[in-house]
Amino acid sequence: MTHPFKPRTTHAELGEGYFDKVRAAAFPEHILRYRNQRAAASVGLDGLSDEDWVNYFGKFEPLPGSFPEPLALRYHGHQFQTYNPDLGDGRGFLYAQLEDLNDGRLMDLGTKGSGRTPWSRAGDGRLTLKGGVREVLATAMLEALGVNTSKSLSLIETGEELERGDEPSPTRSSVLVRLSHGHTRIGSFQRLSYLKEEERLRALLDHSVRAYYPALWVEGDNGRAAKFLGAVSESVAETGARWIAAGFVHGVLNTDNINITGESFDYGPWRFLPTYDPGFTAAYFDEWGLYAFGKQPDTLAWNLTRLAEVLLPLGEHAELEAALNQFWPAFQRSIWQAMLERLGLEPLGVEADSALVTEVFSTLHATQAPYEQFFFDWRGGDEARAFASPSAEHYRSEAFDKLRDLIAAHPRAANANLDHPYFKRERPRTMLIDEMEALWAPIAEADNWRPLYEALGEIEEMREAYAGA
Repeated sequence: MTHPFKPRTTHAELGEGYFDKVRAAAFPEHILRYRNQRAAASVGLDGLSDEDWVNYFGKFEPLPGSFPEPLALRYHGHQFQTYNPDLGDGRGFLYAQLEDLNDGRLMDLGTKGSGRTPWSRAGDGRLTLKGGVREVLATAMLEALGVNTSKSLSLIETGEELERGDEPSPTRSSVLVRLSHGHTRIGSFQRLSYLKEEERLRALLDHSVRAYYPALWVEGDNGRAAKFLGAVSESVAETGARWIAAGFVHGVLNTDNINITGESFDYGPWRFLPTYDPGFTAAYFDEWGLYAFGKQPDTLAWNLTRLAEVLLPLGEHAELEAALNQFWPAFQRSIWQAMLERLGLEPLGVEADSALVTEVFSTLHATQAPYEQFFFDWRGGDEARAFASPSAEHYRSEAFDKLRDLIAAHPRAANANLDHPYFKRERPRTMLIDEMEALWAPIAEADNWRPLYEALGEIEEMREAYAGA
């Protein structure tokens, strides 16, 4: 059968010094647990049979026209703001590249749990099945809530028993394939700077602009580094703002986890907020709350400063500083837009929109109303609907009066979509830690996947509702 996908090999054009050619692990079993047909359709892979799907995304036979061998990418990074030169793709690789059929963007098929590489160090290169399920849930929820995120394309159980300190062991194994708009990270640039490989650093900059910010490309442009940094800063700012609007805590915002396209990816100890709490952390090992919910914007700005530092040999200091300073205005614009979109309200202008968003956070902190329930209840500014909610007592408090007036002043957005069946529910679909664990328990205890698939169906309904479909 002929498939309409358009393969690419763009990353390989960088040549030696950026990656290592590797082989995937040979797994004893390949049980297909999840295939994302909507994401697959965007790149022309939705017509694959299950057999071909497993051959490509479980056995990693080369995707015709893309790389003959997978590429384990090289990078460094600041982990909890301490530099680590011993990183790189240790349990994943870039399997293939292809075009998005809708807009022609370069897209990556990257893996997690596909086996050992030269950068595995003491690791086994594997992914637990629970870790794969967690990433499927994280990406589905974030996409539904309007965050620019990687898509979990495939999850295949691989029949091995893994020992892990943070899970009851032995635990089941899996391999995940994600569809992403690139896997080049801030840490990819940091590595070349650390090794003093300025020509390769310049080549990576040129490659990144051509591949991911083609509108910025001008032949012989001496200001390319600053333009690139400005575009990355704005893209990362928007993603950070949408994490806040979604009530999401990534958990591990190291520089090797920040994609230069601004796309959110690589989900480990993520969490969603139960109620508004700037100090809420996701990772049990984040003892100091460095990556807490409310610190995420500051952390992103810190990481972008590290990118600016390594670009100094390629640009003018003043221009790079000005480009880096685009982050906070972009974050401010993005948080206003993201919050209004979540509430299904039209903007009224900087002063009114700023006042509304500021009051949302102040009121949610004072009332401790459930975070996701609040946005669900006040969608479109429908006060009658909000006062019929299970959380109505929070909205009747005096602390809510000012916010109620500010919401009423904003017109309902044309795409608020309150007639959608999702908004007829009493409660929104949420994914707090106990809910995630409740979906995993039937799988672990009885290999019962039905609750997970039902939850993913609810999340898809939520995505359609918020998208206005």
